[in-house]
Amino acid sequence: MSRAGERVLIPAAAGTLEMLVERPGVPPRGVALIAHPHPLFGGTLENKVVQTLARTFHELGYVALRPNFRGVGASSGVHDCGEGETEDMLQAAAWAHQELGRCPTVLAGFSFGAYVQTRVAKRLSAERLVLVGLAAGQVAGERNYAPEEVPPDTLVIHGERDETVALQSVFDWARPQGLPVVVIPGADHFFHRRLHIIRSIVKGSWKS
Repeated sequence: MSRAGERVLIPAAAGTLEMLVERPGVPPRGVALIAHPHPLFGGTLENKVVQTLARTFHELGYVALRPNFRGVGASSGVHDCGEGETEDMLQAAAWAHQELGRCPTVLAGFSFGAYVQTRVAKRLSAERLVLVGLAAGQVAGERNYAPEEVPPDTLVIHGERDETVALQSVFDWARPQGLPVVVIPGADHFFHRRLHIIRSIVKGSWKS
């Protein structure tokens, strides 16, 4: 498959939304919408974890969409603590469905982006969710997050040594849902030197 990406600007509630679109070289099996980490702490669509997720879903045959949240890159607006960012993701999904027709949609995200995707999933029917380094509970910087409940087939991946979001906080969120958490031994929040493991976990858990 080819991996040609194009940057597009689409209309959005805050003005325009910048998005990187990567289309497989075969008829796509769906759309993978991938959300990046916190914009006020350097999060963009170029984040390495987000790139890994996009590459993985592209190889699985999905059109990979990586928007920049409002106020990031060429996207209009300012950071909105998850509210506006949820709208950004819904707008990106609506654009994809208009361009490609109604097709299965996967929601994936890293850190703050994973938190946003739990909110998006309440308003958008998704084939599946993939949450990596989910922002849950109290995180570094005295911020607090309460992710929404998610479907039972959601894939949750977290680092054993995450210094930003405590693994225990993710367990506390997942436990009442009976939701498994895949823990990568020795991994920090940004999964340095372990991005290939994320890729293997996602591919290994996906339907062929």
